[in-house]
Amino acid sequence: MGVLGEYPVDTMLAKLDEAVRQWQEADPTTPVQPALQLIAVTAQGAPGKDGMYRLRMDTALIEKVYGWAKQRNALLFLDIQVGHSTMQKELPRLIPFLSRPDVHLGMDPEFSMHYSKEGVVPGKKIGQFDAKDINWVSEQLQQLVSEKNIPPKVLVIHRFRTEMVSHAPQIALDPRVQIVMDMDGWGPPWMKFESYRDYIDLDPVEYTGFKLFFHNDVKRGDRLLTPAELLWLRPRPLYIQYQ
Repeated sequence: MGVLGEYPVDTMLAKLDEAVRQWQEADPTTPVQPALQLIAVTAQGAPGKDGMYRLRMDTALIEKVYGWAKQRNALLFLDIQVGHSTMQKELPRLIPFLSRPDVHLGMDPEFSMHYSKEGVVPGKKIGQFDAKDINWVSEQLQQLVSEKNIPPKVLVIHRFRTEMVSHAPQIALDPRVQIVMDMDGWGPPWMKFESYRDYIDLDPVEYTGFKLFFHNDVKRGDRLLTPAELLWLRPRPLYIQYQ
């Protein structure tokens, strides 16, 4: 999906290289760590055989993308869109990958159809995670870090509305897991800045992130925000994602 699957591998990696170069030039004092993100569990508009409205990427594909990341000494983020499933059901099969020191995790509340959205088809309404869901995942990652004696895990929560993460102040922090609230909305620059203020700055939790969309951000004639512009934000986002 997105850049990862839209272009030939060499073209995609070249775009990654260019983004890294731009950020290095914009902020020479902060080392840039490249990464790729694969949606390893993708929400679906149809129920599938088990009625969970999600599709699991197979091990071979995850290994392939991991190999692409290794070509650039990049991290790999595995993102989960649970649909009608749960993190408790989807996370265990990814633990072997997350046991590697350079593989991290993302959660996508938009496609978690529980709480007031129980039974709704993903994509028809905006979904939700609660702090208790995020805390459960964080606890699994904390345990993994301790057992495997590996560096802290990064846990990215993609968000573009307040209600997508309920009870955010109750998210527990632990040095073994670095939690990023990522502004995931697309649109013109003014709207993205307002979303960052309303949904990230007011509930930063620990670290903040900002997503840029190569196509959706510019499809109405607007331009893509530059690294220099994002560096003016406060708090300054440490996680930047291009899709």
